[in-house]
Amino acid sequence: MYQSAFTGESPPSQFPDLRDQPAIYRFGSALTNPKEALSLCRPALASNDSLQTLQTNKNNKSGVVMSALKELTVRHDGVWLWLPILLLLWCLPVAPAQASDEAQPQLSIEQHIQQLFPKATRIEPKQADYPVYPVYQLNELLGYAYESRDISDLPGFSGKPLSLLIGISAIGEFVGVRVLDHHEPVFLHGLGPQPLLDFVGQYQGNSLTDHIVIDSSKGDGSTTEGVVYFDGVSKATVSVIIINDVVLSSALKVARHKLEGFAQPPAARALMDLYQPLDWQGLLDKGYVDHWRLDINAAERALGTSLDSYPSLREPDPDEAFSEIWYSYINAPSIGRNLLGDDGYNKLMASLKPDQQVMVVMSNGLFTHVPDDFKPGTVPSRLALEQGGLSVEMRDMNALGGTIQLQVAGLPEFEQANLFAVGGNAGFNPGAPSQLVLNLQLPRNHLVTDHAHFEAPVSFPPELFEFIEVDDSANQRAPLWVGLWKDRWLSITLVSIALVLLTALFVWQRYLTRFPKLLHRFRWGFLFFTLFYLGFYAQGQLSVVNIYTLFLNIVDGFDLNIFLLDPVIFILWSYTFVSLFIWGRGLFCGWLCPFGALQEMASWLGKKLGFRQYKVPDTIHRKLILLKYPILLGLVATAFGSLTLAERLAEIEPFKTSITLYFDRYWPFVLYAVALVVGSMFIHKFYCRYLCPLGAGLAVLGKLRLFSWLDRVDMCGTPCQLCSHRCEIKAIKKTGEIDYNECIQCLECVVILHDPQQCVSSITEQKKAQRQQRQSANKEETNTLIATG
Repeated sequence: MYQSAFTGESPPSQFPDLRDQPAIYRFGSALTNPKEALSLCRPALASNDSLQTLQTNKNNKSGVVMSALKELTVRHDGVWLWLPILLLLWCLPVAPAQASDEAQPQLSIEQHIQQLFPKATRIEPKQADYPVYPVYQLNELLGYAYESRDISDLPGFSGKPLSLLIGISAIGEFVGVRVLDHHEPVFLHGLGPQPLLDFVGQYQGNSLTDHIVIDSSKGDGSTTEGVVYFDGVSKATVSVIIINDVVLSSALKVARHKLEGFAQPPAARALMDLYQPLDWQGLLDKGYVDHWRLDINAAERALGTSLDSYPSLREPDPDEAFSEIWYSYINAPSIGRNLLGDDGYNKLMASLKPDQQVMVVMSNGLFTHVPDDFKPGTVPSRLALEQGGLSVEMRDMNALGGTIQLQVAGLPEFEQANLFAVGGNAGFNPGAPSQLVLNLQLPRNHLVTDHAHFEAPVSFPPELFEFIEVDDSANQRAPLWVGLWKDRWLSITLVSIALVLLTALFVWQRYLTRFPKLLHRFRWGFLFFTLFYLGFYAQGQLSVVNIYTLFLNIVDGFDLNIFLLDPVIFILWSYTFVSLFIWGRGLFCGWLCPFGALQEMASWLGKKLGFRQYKVPDTIHRKLILLKYPILLGLVATAFGSLTLAERLAEIEPFKTSITLYFDRYWPFVLYAVALVVGSMFIHKFYCRYLCPLGAGLAVLGKLRLFSWLDRVDMCGTPCQLCSHRCEIKAIKKTGEIDYNECIQCLECVVILHDPQQCVSSITEQKKAQRQQRQSANKEETNTLIATG
């Protein structure tokens, strides 16, 4: 929709002459610049009629770039001959989309704001005191628009901050969200822009006071008891979580600075040295515990009918309330120590995170604050907390019981009692007024459900607190990655266990390779885990794009938080980086790369189907394995000039198409990825050996490894060539030396070396030993005959 968001910079009116630049850069420029491609083609086409055809059809980028490829192919021999041909596979699917994008005009920020506020008659310049654009209809304030990067610099998954234009109305509703610029790879060249536009379009019409939750299973924009569910993007989970955090946190900051009713009072902090022993009645008398009673008549008036209409409700006892709720603020020692006892209070406070706040809620009556089947550790569906017009998250801590329980003297019995952690995007200020909201959903039958809600003011005595001036409590929230790691704890655990097992195998490989059947079963089991769980499910496919992110992050000022946003990727990169200095490249490429596992399975299937296995001649193989290094160099160099172009060129990796998007993509990408997989059925791991820029980068760092773990003996290579012939990746030279830059650490050569039935050296030693035994036996027999003769 917006060219800057999805196609990079606008095409300049005059194109620089890059004919003297290196071929890789010139080719990259040709992919996005028809005139540059035309200039590349000119020397090769000057003698034929094709030039005129191209000049009259400059928008035919596929044809133009094809000619550029031809010219580059002719002028650059050796490994460079292959590079343009391979990158052409990237160019074909991009060309039509690019041509259509270039036709879109570049809009000014005021024009974007006008689209957000169609009724606007005046858009004032960005204010000096706070970076927002006031928007008016005549003299009436409609709201404010702002660019997210002016308020929040949270980087996206690519490492670069997203640029969103966000509009909020004067009453605190989202007018709309527009994408101005981003570098999220999955939207740029994977899923395409539409899923991102669909996601940000869900904010329009929702209030800043809504509690927005991303949940694709409920994501139809519906509101359930104060919670608005947004449909996420299943293959871009991290990206949409980041976008949601940017939108909500920045909108709250703007609202607190510019909108009435959103300004924050001074923050309150419980006085930890204030304590007075009190019983239950004393807590009520001092107002330390609040009491809210909702009688049956009030409930029936709100519902508009008698409670007899609801079969789910039991018959009330005489004088029983419809709902009776008690609530208080546990962090204050005068409340917490009295309610929980010293031991229970100290144990609870020790378990809390810094600045985490806790409320206790207890209830009796026909309609308690949580249902009987309430699931511990979740958000209550009946009860909500609001402050300053914003929804404050309440989540059960599942803490009552055992050493932490209500034990104050005079405590009545309650049907339900819970400790709730309170906070969320809006934060919570216990010293400021707030309100509890009780939401009623009572079914009359399976077709009709009646709704009502009630509110009760919440105000704790000010003597319990000290008050502190703060600029913005949103800045005190935990980093975004903390929540992501909590949500993916199961994947983190499974991946960590798998890495421990893999490490154990490599540490004790000399012993374990003596059991080839066990090793083969473990390897194939691990490859299935890598492909289906690590790759397809956990989306743990490393990519050369991660290398871009690292280098650009170092240049811009290193920020570890960027890499922590995806816990599986972070764990794999950390493990791979360390393993490079111990075992080299092979541990990742042979065991932890999902696409590598897919190729290996394709190779096995090809053999089972009886496909002819092609052996690349050694002289050609030794040249082709160098091809991936200039590809890597060109990609990294391009990233420093244009990240957008580098992300497109990274499509030489089929990982996004095959692993991230499950081959559900525009057909040329799918054709390319499928061709590589099918090619592996004839040439073992063709892509890994010759094209993979990620493998090249790992091999460069792998040169710094500290050990050469794979054993060799004197007869390896001279005369024995068994390991060399058996090595399908051709990482063993005829001299017997192992090329660790190419080795994928499958450990087959170690199995052969330790197998006395296969290793020539072992067989020779056995024959030599047998010969010596026979000679000794003959000598002894001769000596015996002489002695008896």
